[in-house]
Amino acid sequence: MCHFKGQVAAILFACLLSADVFSHVSASYISPRQLSQAPTITVAPKLPRATESFTAVSGCHQHGTSVFCLYGETELQVIVPATATGEIPPTFTGCHKHGAESFCIAPDGSDVEVLGLDGEGSSEEHSGESSESGGQNCHFHAGVEHCVGGGESESSAAQCSRRDREYNIPLRIGLLFAILVTSFIGVAGPIFLKPVLPQKFQTVFIVLKQFGTGVIISTAFVHLFTHAELMFTNECLGELEYEATTAAVVMAGLFFAFAVENTSHRLARKFWSSTQYNDEVVGVAVLEAGILFHSLLIGLTLVVAGDSFFITLFVVILFHQMFEGLALGTRIASIGHHVRVEGGDTGHAPAIGESPSSQGQTNLENRDSLDERKTVNILTMPKKLLMASAFALITPLGMAIGIGVLKQFNGNDPSTLIALGTLDAVSAGILTWVGVVEMWAGDWMFGGELANAGPVVTSLAGFGLIAGMVLMSFLGKWA
Repeated sequence: MCHFKGQVAAILFACLLSADVFSHVSASYISPRQLSQAPTITVAPKLPRATESFTAVSGCHQHGTSVFCLYGETELQVIVPATATGEIPPTFTGCHKHGAESFCIAPDGSDVEVLGLDGEGSSEEHSGESSESGGQNCHFHAGVEHCVGGGESESSAAQCSRRDREYNIPLRIGLLFAILVTSFIGVAGPIFLKPVLPQKFQTVFIVLKQFGTGVIISTAFVHLFTHAELMFTNECLGELEYEATTAAVVMAGLFFAFAVENTSHRLARKFWSSTQYNDEVVGVAVLEAGILFHSLLIGLTLVVAGDSFFITLFVVILFHQMFEGLALGTRIASIGHHVRVEGGDTGHAPAIGESPSSQGQTNLENRDSLDERKTVNILTMPKKLLMASAFALITPLGMAIGIGVLKQFNGNDPSTLIALGTLDAVSAGILTWVGVVEMWAGDWMFGGELANAGPVVTSLAGFGLIAGMVLMSFLGKWA
């Protein structure tokens, strides 16, 4: 009987002990269901970016049924397995990564997973920020849409495909006429001003011409060369085998301008006696050809820009056309009014073996010849206005073409990039030749109107030249 009572007592004691142990185990055990339902606490101000130093977490504690430890000032959730005692180790060491997951080593040698490192556990929050910010920052430059930011993680095909968007076509049609009027005012203004400007104010016209020279040089380098480089280095075109493609095409355009002008000069000297007048006409014609190529592309790229950037680009192009028209108009207006003197001075000293009387006779004949050329070969006003009209109409023509292809145009298409890049680079070469050789060096050094100018006129002309460069380069920020 006593033996039976002893067995009963032992059974009761074992039951009580099991219940006590089970209560401790259930208090420390974290089931997967509880972990999945437990809210994620993101109290951390900032997550350390130097994850290479992630070797240990300390200060481990509980929030409800979840375990958290500190990594620096950041609180990270740790998945702790159930223990018999329910005690939480204060520190986990030997932290390391397996792929995208982070683990630390418990005192008993087991791995425990750490959540929240490098933004883990908050992916929904970050993805929401990405979607709220639009994911992409798209802008237009040189007529091509560039998307950065979130778009960098997209596939190449997604970036280079055509983007459907709504265009305000009536607005584009209306502003086409605004570009037409502005271009004509810019190019025709100097043509009308030159004949009525008093002789004592001709310095104003010289300053305007040098301003135009600065505009042409800046257009060649800051606008056209840069735009061509953007086209040829666009990732949608792929990596070119020849890195100097842009510079090579610009050099080809420069040589083309030289060849055309040199051939034209030779033909003019062969068939016409008025060589200086014909040289001026040929030089201005080559200048206008380079500007026309460029202006056609300007009109096209203006129209295909998205509505978010269209108004800004339109204002910039408006000033662009005004300045470029001024540069061309001053050169057209000057045809026949200035004869470049070979050697830079009409009153040169007599040559060895040449008597003063014969030198005076030669100078008299030269003056008579020059006066005759000025009288006979001044370009008529209708012809000057015809040249001006070509410039005024070309940008609206480009805009009209752009409106026609608006629904099909893709600025990131490889064939489009090659075509625009080539035309921009060729135009850059042409304007480099005309701007640097014909206009800049021609006016300042090779017997031009500034070769022997006084200090005041030289200073004002230099100011105009620099002002043209600076203003046109400033516009290159947007167009």
